[in-house]
Amino acid sequence: MNEENVKDFSTEGGEALLFSIDDTVYGIEIKYINEIISIEQITIVPKVPDYIKGVINLRGKIVPIISVRRRFGKEEIPYDERTCIIVLEFDDGNFVGIIVDRVREVTIVKPEEICLPPDCKKVNANKYIKNIIESDGEIKQLLNCEKLISDI
Repeated sequence: MNEENVKDFSTEGGEALLFSIDDTVYGIEIKYINEIISIEQITIVPKVPDYIKGVINLRGKIVPIISVRRRFGKEEIPYDERTCIIVLEFDDGNFVGIIVDRVREVTIVKPEEICLPPDCKKVNANKYIKNIIESDGEIKQLLNCEKLISDI
């Protein structure tokens, strides 16, 4: 990725994939999205944190799978036909899949809809939230993908 052409989402906006966990809407910058797949057989890996569900083989690549619910300290729920894995791709060529309850839509986020999360240690202590997006009368939390997977 050419660093000079990379836009700063926080100030310029851009496209984001929205998904939900319970009634909370989250977003991921579209630049991280590789693909969205249905839940498939996950191979359990011993002695990993409980939010790491295991790994899958995605066309010859071994991809670690994270439960966003567990990562955020929420209780697991049974998977259904709308539960899916969003496969993220990072600049270093690594892939990570995140399990989400529902994918909602891809949306264009305008710069005026973006603000920083509250600067309160208890609100964003883990730094998973990069920005808050307020649009259509709804608050969405844009995830910091790098922090989300930082210790796997």
